[in-house]
Amino acid sequence: MHEDNMDTPCMVTCTAPMNIAVIKYWGKRDEDLILPINSSLSVTLHQDQLKTTTTVAISRSFKEDRLWLNGKEEDISHPRLQSCLREIRRLARKRRSERNPRSTDSVGLSHKVHICSVNNFPTAAGLASSAAGYACLVYTLAQAFGVEGELSGIARQGSGSACRSMYGGFVQWILGSKEDGKDSVAQQVEPESHWPELWVLVLVASAERKPIGSTSGMQTSVQTSLLLKHRAEAIVPHRMVDMIEAVRRKDFPAFAELTMKESNQLHATCLDTHPPIFYLNSVSQHIIHLVHRYNKYYGETRVAYSFDAGPNAVIFALQQFVPEFVQLVQHFFPPDRNGEDFIKGLPVKSAALTVELKQSIGLEPLPKGVNYIISTKAGPGPLVVEDPSQHLLSAEGLPKKMV
Repeated sequence: MHEDNMDTPCMVTCTAPMNIAVIKYWGKRDEDLILPINSSLSVTLHQDQLKTTTTVAISRSFKEDRLWLNGKEEDISHPRLQSCLREIRRLARKRRSERNPRSTDSVGLSHKVHICSVNNFPTAAGLASSAAGYACLVYTLAQAFGVEGELSGIARQGSGSACRSMYGGFVQWILGSKEDGKDSVAQQVEPESHWPELWVLVLVASAERKPIGSTSGMQTSVQTSLLLKHRAEAIVPHRMVDMIEAVRRKDFPAFAELTMKESNQLHATCLDTHPPIFYLNSVSQHIIHLVHRYNKYYGETRVAYSFDAGPNAVIFALQQFVPEFVQLVQHFFPPDRNGEDFIKGLPVKSAALTVELKQSIGLEPLPKGVNYIISTKAGPGPLVVEDPSQHLLSAEGLPKKMV
C-alpha cells in the first residue's frame, strides 16, 4: 500500500471468477465461521465470460467505510462483509508490526475504505454471484492493504463457496476438523490448463431472484433432513476421492456421472427438507431429460448437467460434442432471439441435427425456456487489473457512473 499522500486514495482493482461445484456444498456445521458439513469440489469458470470486478480505495479523507454493488449503495454493516474487512485489517496490522514494531499507522490502516463492485452476470439467480463477489472483495482488500498468504479462509467467512473462487481450475474446499476453522480452506487440485477439451455451458433459464436463498435453505436442511446427514458422513468422502481421480485422469464419463448424481442428490436433499425446497422448475426438468436421452441415443456419456440452488443448468461436455448439443438446446427451447445473441461467450460452431436424433429425444419443445447460453471453460483465479482507467471509483472515491 502506498505510504505517500493518503488524501489521494490508494486504489486497487481486481477481478475474480465464479465457480460451479461438482461435489456439492450444502449445510454448515458453524453458521458464524461458515464451516461446511462436507468437503466439496468445483470448476472455476473463465473470467472472460463470468466475473466480478471490484475496486477498493483507501484515503484519510473518507469519513466512513462505504460499499456500492452493481451501481447501488449497500449497507456495509452486513456481518459477513464486516468479518472479511476486520480480518484483512487485522492481518495488515500484524504484518506491519512484524516488519517494524515501532511503526505508527502511517500506511493508513485506520483509514476508511470505499468499495465498488460489479458483476457481468445476473446476481441471486443461482449463478453463484456471492462466491465471485466475496472472493473478489477479499483479494482486492488484500492487495490494497499489502496482505499476502492464504486468503481462502477469509473469503469463506463471506460466502462458503467464495473460498473455491480464490483459485483457478479444479478446486477442493477441505472440510477441516478444527473448531476455529483454520483448516477449512480451499486448495487447487489441477490448474485451468489441465483439461482444455472440457467446455462449460451455462443455460440461463431464469435471471429472476430465487424464492429461497441458499443460506436459509441450508439451515432448514441441516435441521430437518436425515438424508443430508447421511450424505455428509457416508457418501461425499468417497465421492471426493473418485471425483479428484476422474479430474486427474480426464475421465469424462466418470466425471459426468458423478456430477449428475451429485446434482440430483443436492435436490433430493432439498426435497427431503421440511418443508421441502424446490429450486428446479419445468425447464430444469426438461434439460435433465434432454441430457439423459442424448447420452442414451449415443450409448455413451457425452454431456452432464449440474444445478445449484436455482433453475439454471450448467452443462459439461467435451468440445467436440458442444456444437450438436447447443443445436439441440436451440431446437427444444426455441429462443426469441437470434443465434448470435442466444450464445454468449466462446463461439460455438453450427451443427446439423438428424431427424432420427430429434425423434429419439422426443421431447415437446418449450419456447423461450432458455433465455441464453453462456459458453465458457475453466479459467484462472483472481487477477489484478493493471490499467488505472479500469478503476470503478473516481479520484474522489465515488463510483464513476455517479460522478
